[in-house]
Amino acid sequence: MRDGSKTKELIARTSLHLFVEKGITETTIRDIAAAAGIAEGTLYRHYESKDQLAWELFSENYVSFARELDRVQEEYDTLKDKLAAMIRRFCAFFDQDPVLFSYLLLAQHHQLKKVTPDMETAVTVLQKVIAQGMAKSEVPEMEVELAAAMVLGVVLQVAVFKAYNRINQDLSHLGEILVDTCWRVLVGNGTP
Repeated sequence: MRDGSKTKELIARTSLHLFVEKGITETTIRDIAAAAGIAEGTLYRHYESKDQLAWELFSENYVSFARELDRVQEEYDTLKDKLAAMIRRFCAFFDQDPVLFSYLLLAQHHQLKKVTPDMETAVTVLQKVIAQGMAKSEVPEMEVELAAAMVLGVVLQVAVFKAYNRINQDLSHLGEILVDTCWRVLVGNGTP
């Protein structure tokens, strides 16, 4: 029996590139197979449909990244240090694999509808970290969801600009600016 893991990885990477370049809707199974240099039937041996392929690429990588962020933040004690570590990891992830990052960023609007409450996400990790910081009075009390949305707004909008080549610097070079800005968003006018 042959190991199809290399073919599946080829399909995944090829799909990511096409989904980012053309969009999920505009990319066909035929496009993916042709770009990967495989038969369409080979693709169907690994994925039952383009939608299933798109969801699997999104969900597996989205949850994996959330676990990575959770692991990174656990190494620190304060909210500020946890937030800084998470933002630095976020920036490094974009710089290390801009195609996968761009896919997660650009596909989220369609794919997030399928995320279940039991799935760990970067959002739930961030909310947990912020809630812990508020409980320890490291930042003023506010709605945790709003605080997370504001932090994500700062970081994700910069990533969107990078994905569309409106920012030329690597995100890792902007990490400290993002950390400082997000911290100021959380502390408001106070300085806990």
